[in-house]
Amino acid sequence: MVSISILGAGKIGTAIAKSIKDNFEVIATARSEASLKRIQELGIASTRDNSYAVNKSDIVIISVKPQHFRTLLTEIKPELWIGKKVISVMAGVKLLTLSRLLKGATVFRAMPNINAVVGKATTAISPQKDETVEKIFLSIGNVYWVQEELLDAWTAIIGSGPAFLAEIVDAFALGAVACGMPRELAYDAILDMVEGTVSLLKKCKTHPVFLRDQVTTPAGTTIRGLMVMESEGVKSAIIKTVESAYQRAVTIGKEIDSSVQ
Repeated sequence: MVSISILGAGKIGTAIAKSIKDNFEVIATARSEASLKRIQELGIASTRDNSYAVNKSDIVIISVKPQHFRTLLTEIKPELWIGKKVISVMAGVKLLTLSRLLKGATVFRAMPNINAVVGKATTAISPQKDETVEKIFLSIGNVYWVQEELLDAWTAIIGSGPAFLAEIVDAFALGAVACGMPRELAYDAILDMVEGTVSLLKKCKTHPVFLRDQVTTPAGTTIRGLMVMESEGVKSAIIKTVESAYQRAVTIGKEIDSSVQ
């Protein structure tokens, strides 16, 4: 059986470990006693020793925070990377940097999102297609193979996207409260509405404005709301939100790459 080590079993690392444990031999690393215990309770081997975990595995998933990558490298002997497939889910660290620092390894970058914890992640992987790597990430959701230059934009849109959508959902809920609706009722109904709208957009496979126009009737409620969204610059604000997140992703990448020179 193929063995996989997950270095840094946080939320996404643990989600991956949990989803693949029946098909691979998995060992995950963590620092705190609470994290180690949580991993063990899932029936997954755990250790604080990253070097031991790498030595025991065929495939290594690096799931530490980017700023901890330098420390990780000091813990693991360079020769342990030779012959391994190494998948980085760290934001910003380029394939060129990974190849330079992990000599002898075949390197990949993957960018899942927090939806991995419910098996609904949307993951981008680069560079070349690999069946085993794809199988790992299909276990937590959908997979897209993309060119590396798209990963910063992916991080901003898909990686940060759940947080942006959560803010929008909260705004809807607050609007409902302002109109006199109980928050719990509003929240449940809004989530149902969002889920249904996503299903409809996927089924229709048309531009979102088509759905908007289907709902918008002359002198109705929707056009009044759309007028406010237009006057308040809601769409422009969302575009700027994504652009700002993208620029930060680019900056993080440069900072991390320069710190591990």
